[in-house]
Amino acid sequence: MGLVFSSEVEAPRDEVFAWHARPGAFARLSPPWQPMHLRSEAASLRDGTAELALPGGLRWIAEHQAGGYDPPRRFVDTLGGRGLASLPARLVMTWRHIHEFDDLGDGRTLMTDRVDTAVPGALLRPMFVYRHRQLADDLAAHRRAKEHGLPPLTVAISGSSGLVGSALAAFLSTGGHRVIRLVRRAAADPGERQWNPDDPDRDLLTGVDAVIHLAGASIAGRFTDQHRRAIRESRIGPTRKLAELVAETGPTTLICASAVGYYGYDRGDDVLTEDSERGDGYLADLVADWEGALAPAEQTGTRVVRVRTGIVQSPRGGTLRLMRPLFAAGLGGRLGDGRQWLSWIGIDDLIDIYHRALWDTGLSGAVNAVSPNPVRNSEYTAALGRVLRRPAILPVPRLGPRLLLGEQGARELACASQRVLPGRLHDVDHQFRMPELEPLLRHLLGRSPTVGGTTGATAGD
Repeated sequence: MGLVFSSEVEAPRDEVFAWHARPGAFARLSPPWQPMHLRSEAASLRDGTAELALPGGLRWIAEHQAGGYDPPRRFVDTLGGRGLASLPARLVMTWRHIHEFDDLGDGRTLMTDRVDTAVPGALLRPMFVYRHRQLADDLAAHRRAKEHGLPPLTVAISGSSGLVGSALAAFLSTGGHRVIRLVRRAAADPGERQWNPDDPDRDLLTGVDAVIHLAGASIAGRFTDQHRRAIRESRIGPTRKLAELVAETGPTTLICASAVGYYGYDRGDDVLTEDSERGDGYLADLVADWEGALAPAEQTGTRVVRVRTGIVQSPRGGTLRLMRPLFAAGLGGRLGDGRQWLSWIGIDDLIDIYHRALWDTGLSGAVNAVSPNPVRNSEYTAALGRVLRRPAILPVPRLGPRLLLGEQGARELACASQRVLPGRLHDVDHQFRMPELEPLLRHLLGRSPTVGGTTGATAGD
């Protein structure tokens, strides 16, 4: 029982160990398909405690052991905790996890996870395939940024509790950057600042090098007048106020979320790049005004990047979170005739694009954050069915989205067709972690076809 899993990482041992010790590491390594989420991260690998929420109000408490702490060679955590919420986990299993780091020379590290538990290794293996791939890719991304001259920055993020914001904040923190979360409630710790979107305090961005603006009401939902108004009011005014504050107080970079909805809801088979004309529809108008609200910062010479995002792929949110249970039950299938183009992006590739917008000072204006390989709806559903090993043969009539989203919502969201390519990123030879859809879905859902997934990986019970 248990597991031993190793892989070689292209980074010095001190750097690999330091990455694990920074805030955000646990979040970056947590498999997105697992039904748990991080409540609090350990303050120290020596003797800190991390708490994870499980279904049903239960808790998993990971206690780091001072006796196993030997930086930069290893650290150890065990299952512990007190109280009723953590009692069921302690009653049904044991868990001792030894993290080992061996210096291989030439800037390489052998990382080994040794888990002593009653859980069979076959069940644990997908988690460690995911963790080792995430670590290797994140370290490579930070190394690339450093090679291009990116120093440690102070980055303010609005919308930091959302799907993209939480992943981005964890990624930047593990890379050695200071993240300040802009929150609407009262700030709870030094890593937060209270932000009034309608009237931001003039000192909000003091000491900030770059701002990443992600906040906005969810577009998903029935397109009633009230919903459309909420979408618009949460974007246009707050973005303009933030751009004005950036212009006045001097962060050198403003990166703002945007959307491929700019190109319209149906452009046929046209290949769309950043040079393509704006399309038609409510979302196209919204995105154009949203991007236009950044003008105050652009006019003062601030480098502004507008990240036009496709359909983000993550089991933690968005369309994949909605579709996964249906497909797992064998009830999934194409929408209508399935010929609609889907311009998608993996969550970690999206994080890399925001990261690049920080270090690539030649990047400004609109940037399409999409995979270089858009697929039709029928191709997407077939790939998801293969990954989950379920048939995907039940077509969904177009009437279904209309009942849920209304006529306009169905047309511009569920049934939209946009064949968007990352032209600007192609021009700068940007490297995607996972440019193909099926390997990405396997990674995100714990269905990688190989035992290892990283160079030199081994596993055993």
